[in-house]
Amino acid sequence: MRILVLGSGGREHALAWAFARSPDVDEVVCAPGNPGMATLGRCVPVDVTDPHAVAQLVDDLDADLTVVGAEVPLVAGVVDAIEARGRLAFGPRAAAAHLEGSKAWMKEVLAAAGVPTAGHAAFGAGDEEQALAYLETLSGLYVVKTDGLAAGKGVVVTDSLADARAAVREYLSGAAFGDAGRRLVIEEGLTGPEVSLLVLCDGGEGAVPLAPAQDFKRIGDGDTGPNTGGMGAYSPVPVAPEAMVQELMRTAVTPTLAELGRRGVEYRGILYAGLMLTPDGPKVIEYNVRFGDPECEVVVPRLTSDLAVHCLEAARGRLESPVRFSDAACVTVVLASEGYPASPRSGDVITGVEAAEAHDGVLVFHAGTKRDDDGALRTAGGRVLNVTAVGSTVADARDRAYAACAEISWPGMQYRRDIAASA
Repeated sequence: MRILVLGSGGREHALAWAFARSPDVDEVVCAPGNPGMATLGRCVPVDVTDPHAVAQLVDDLDADLTVVGAEVPLVAGVVDAIEARGRLAFGPRAAAAHLEGSKAWMKEVLAAAGVPTAGHAAFGAGDEEQALAYLETLSGLYVVKTDGLAAGKGVVVTDSLADARAAVREYLSGAAFGDAGRRLVIEEGLTGPEVSLLVLCDGGEGAVPLAPAQDFKRIGDGDTGPNTGGMGAYSPVPVAPEAMVQELMRTAVTPTLAELGRRGVEYRGILYAGLMLTPDGPKVIEYNVRFGDPECEVVVPRLTSDLAVHCLEAARGRLESPVRFSDAACVTVVLASEGYPASPRSGDVITGVEAAEAHDGVLVFHAGTKRDDDGALRTAGGRVLNVTAVGSTVADARDRAYAACAEISWPGMQYRRDIAASA
């Protein structure tokens, strides 16, 4: 089987790594890929947001399965274009991907499904006064989100009413995130431990949860500073045992899939449920329509069954093979560029990756890297590397990950020192 992985980040590197280990996979091709993915198979250029270009590449490669990594191509309809040519793709079609493409629509689906979530309201570009008035009805913690896609950065969580007001004005004016923010969702702030649950879905009755993970969104230790795409994660999560997973499936995931079905929307691929375990019970913070990043980097290495088989079965419309995980723990720490998330610097030479990978149980997944013609590895984005370690316990995996982080350096490198500390 030839698998095409679409994307160039840490999530896609982790997926390609898992597929390369499958006895059923003869070749992994990555588009456009990155230097880390290039060690696993061919990397070929493509605009992943262009459905026609991707579908043509799939035909040219004669790929048996295409796995779409990120949300932008899914929302753009890449899966629809691939399937229109009679080929298999893992990921939701555009109608289902709208669950992440519009947070306001997602909230509408949750309300119709009776899924617990934060109190909220949506506002458009001409609704600034109404939005500011709605903020006044909230207390304690304010959440302002772009309705559209913003690469995981379009969320402000603050206890400052003034900061929330400023975010509303910047979003609705287009100053912060362009058209993605000209419609926004304001939510009441929730408190409690967060859990990320990734669920394999086949468009029918099949919905199989993977091992839960917990990620760390803010840039600084102690959950300080602005939101990012994610600064680290770990799995398993002590506050989310099997009984909790089944409760989350019953109260959140299953009703959501049923509501989508009532709307004529079939969901295939991975459904990412971001949840908060509040004092009033679990509530959905968000749904994403792809593997979380960096959650993928701690869930996939724990998988002992064949991810390629699971993805192929989901794409065909029937999950059959049992999903199995090891008892081991996994921790990933994101190494980011100076200036991330606001204005990351690129082009710095990275050293020490091979030394980090030499540590027992350590994997280094590339997220924002490029290689010069002379072979030098350089930074090429905000989140640069995911230093991932597997260990017998969370503490063991955490120690290994941070020991490996100490091997890597470039000017201005930053990372959190408290990933998984509380676990």
